[in-house]
Amino acid sequence: MSRVAVLDIGKTNVKVAVVDTASGAEVAVRKMPNRVRPGPPYPHYDTEAHWAFLLRSLQELGAEHELGAIAVTTHGATGVLIDADGALALPVIDYEHDGPDRLAAEYDALRPSFEETGTPRLPCGLNLGAQLFWQMRTFPEAENAATFLTYPQYWSWQLTGVAAVEATSLGCHTDLWAPDRGSFSSLVDGMNWRRLMPPVRKATEVLGPLRPDLVLELGLPELPVLCGIHDSNASLYPHLLRREPPFSVVSTGTWVVCMAVGGRTVRLDPTRDTLVNVNALGDPVPSARFMGGREYELVRRGRELTCSEDDVARVLEDGVMLLPAVEPGSGPFRGRQRRWTREPEDEGQEAAALGFYLALMTATCLVTIGAEGPCVVEGPFAASGEYLKMLAAATGRPVIPSFGITGTAAGAALLSSSTPNRVAQDANEVMPSKALAAYADAWLTAVAQGCTL
Repeated sequence: MSRVAVLDIGKTNVKVAVVDTASGAEVAVRKMPNRVRPGPPYPHYDTEAHWAFLLRSLQELGAEHELGAIAVTTHGATGVLIDADGALALPVIDYEHDGPDRLAAEYDALRPSFEETGTPRLPCGLNLGAQLFWQMRTFPEAENAATFLTYPQYWSWQLTGVAAVEATSLGCHTDLWAPDRGSFSSLVDGMNWRRLMPPVRKATEVLGPLRPDLVLELGLPELPVLCGIHDSNASLYPHLLRREPPFSVVSTGTWVVCMAVGGRTVRLDPTRDTLVNVNALGDPVPSARFMGGREYELVRRGRELTCSEDDVARVLEDGVMLLPAVEPGSGPFRGRQRRWTREPEDEGQEAAALGFYLALMTATCLVTIGAEGPCVVEGPFAASGEYLKMLAAATGRPVIPSFGITGTAAGAALLSSSTPNRVAQDANEVMPSKALAAYADAWLTAVAQGCTL
């Protein structure tokens, strides 16, 4: 299984990557935008277009590469209701739709405590339990549902015909899972939803071979299809296998998700967008997140923002700082509105200060979850020197960039392979800088004061 086809369904893009498990490298990629259809009955993902793209990509990549398996990874906060005939009972809702908020008071009276589920109360459909509750109470079509599938397992079911749910997606701020017990939460039984739940399978389990009709249609062998995994946990998985704790992993993309393994014991504060994830081994993982990729795009506004060493020096000297929150609906400073301590003089200063801001938001998240040891950065932010240097300065610990195209695909591919060797030494390690640490301290002071400098 040295080469694995990974179906990677992100919030922004849908990808199929061929990953070499020996090196972790993506040797081929196909990609399409993940556009949301407006409805009716509500904004939803274009699963038909996704399915056509996934099959076409598998066919093309299978003709070019000798594939050993198929694995699936997707964003969280998404589940699928299937009827008895195997069709969608309802479209797959976009978790940014605010429909579930219309029943917020009723749902809040029923949802389990943070202590049971590790799930903070989040807006729109970010709590999967709130989505399911709203659908069941609002749409008569929901009565036809026979099966509920977490999102990676929906695509694995499409490929194999075998239904399952899995803990990394059930444990992703859903209200549906009790991480300490490793079982469904009291909400599932209280709402009589257990009747919809197929067996809980491990992310590493083979659900079955590729369906016979797809074997014929795509010209592929009967490839084993793995159960699948939530995307942030896919980024974490290789490090669980390779590293000795304590360490942390920062998965960057639309969401920046920080996960601490073997860190300090802390009391998580759900008002600061902390939560308990569940990793591929079934263990609870203190986590925190903010919409860093979305914030980057909001500030960038389609421009190519770059900076020089001179720009960085001017930002440090003049104290040009962006204070939270650019996207006030998520992160450790929810509800605050962004502002500059001093307006950037040009795009170079703006780029440098934006990289620092995203790093300092990440460092704040890491503090809230008790992270210790080195910090590994996955995804697009791993290529930002300003981000990496400021993150090292703000945490006082080494930061290790992971230079794969995406950590999620490499992690999902490893579900099919044996345990990799432990890391002996990291290349490209970024160490803390005293010069940048002073800026980080000043930023934290400004945030705490809630005023400009």
